[in-house]
Amino acid sequence: MDSSLFQCGFLAVVAEGMAPPQRILFPPEKICMAWQHSQRAGAGLHNLGNTCFLNSVLQCLTYTPPLANHLLSGEHSRACGQKGFCVMCRMEVHVQQVLHSSASAIEPWAVVDFLTEIGENFQHGRQEDAHEFLRCTMDAMQRACLRGNSDLDMSSQATTIVHQIFGGFLRSRVTCWSCQAVSDSYEAFLDVPLDIKAAASVTAALEDFVKPEHLDGENCFKCSKCDKMTAASKRFTVHRAPKVLTVCLKRFEAFTGDKISKVVEYPQYLDLRPYMSQAAGEPLLYSLYAVLVHGGGSCRAGHYFCYIKASDGLWYRMNDKSVDLCDSDTVLRQQAYLLFYIRCSDLEVGQRASSSPAPSEARSLLSQWAAGSKQSCSGANPAKDETSEQIPTAGLRSPQPVSGDHRPASLSREDEELENQSSTV
Repeated sequence: MDSSLFQCGFLAVVAEGMAPPQRILFPPEKICMAWQHSQRAGAGLHNLGNTCFLNSVLQCLTYTPPLANHLLSGEHSRACGQKGFCVMCRMEVHVQQVLHSSASAIEPWAVVDFLTEIGENFQHGRQEDAHEFLRCTMDAMQRACLRGNSDLDMSSQATTIVHQIFGGFLRSRVTCWSCQAVSDSYEAFLDVPLDIKAAASVTAALEDFVKPEHLDGENCFKCSKCDKMTAASKRFTVHRAPKVLTVCLKRFEAFTGDKISKVVEYPQYLDLRPYMSQAAGEPLLYSLYAVLVHGGGSCRAGHYFCYIKASDGLWYRMNDKSVDLCDSDTVLRQQAYLLFYIRCSDLEVGQRASSSPAPSEARSLLSQWAAGSKQSCSGANPAKDETSEQIPTAGLRSPQPVSGDHRPASLSREDEELENQSSTV
């Protein structure tokens, strides 16, 4: 993964030892989180030979509102001086075709023709991992946004539209058991990988993700204050929440590629607040807008498809060239591989709640918080919003790239037929 992706978000309050960006590459006020027009889902994508992994990822990105709004504006291509391949320009062409075509399905050659430019190991005609393709595509988009600016400071490199939409930050806090000294480090993420072997739900997996890990024995911590190896605890929390949260459920065994086909429940509205470094405060709500699924028994065979919420607020099943209306109950019953959530404000939740029964879950989260907040002191300072969390550069480090864990699906009769196929379609 391009190291430029692993930088702190520039919207943070400048903390001690942390320099502000020398240049803002994309003005944050120009990022539009809501759809500008309402329409049903656009065209499906023809399978061009084992391209279901690509089709599914492209559909999820196409229906990511802030990214789609930017691509539909044509702003990047108007300013792009790149000769030859530019993935942002290609994505502009693709999204325009999908959302504005009168055809029921299009052929995604705008992207397929440049597979090796997106990831040198990708090969047309061979099944690939959807998560790996997603990561490589976002990496390529980041490089395109940085072209000609790669010599900028790291904080400035984090001001691209790609990083502002998908990027977040984790905090790793190590606490010495002997002297209670605390050591913090920070690492950027574009998605959150969750171990599901012992979890029955995404929230349970997130609880495991932030659960303290004991460091002792051979894994002792070198405490600078004690000046010796000591036992300690280590805990990850989400320090900076992204505008768009991508969750990868680790469905595939690392060595065998066998699939973990267990049911893992995931909500339509997710409150990220309990997993934040600043856990106190109002709910930090995200709304589900895309689910990427894999049908099959292992990473070596199967079929990808996805569910997306279009700008008309309705859910659609995108299975290569097929585009079919479906209900949210069907969406929430899948063995998901990738989940896409978009952050929603209290106002947006209230607007949805007044027009649709689905957001009752979100209303419940807000009402629970409101009830609890009434018990707090009237003079208490409001909790600091996670968008202004301070991240000292002294503790920054780059995370290890997450290996691609492959696919899933809670299958209908049609999907079961796909699962029985011996090779990927």
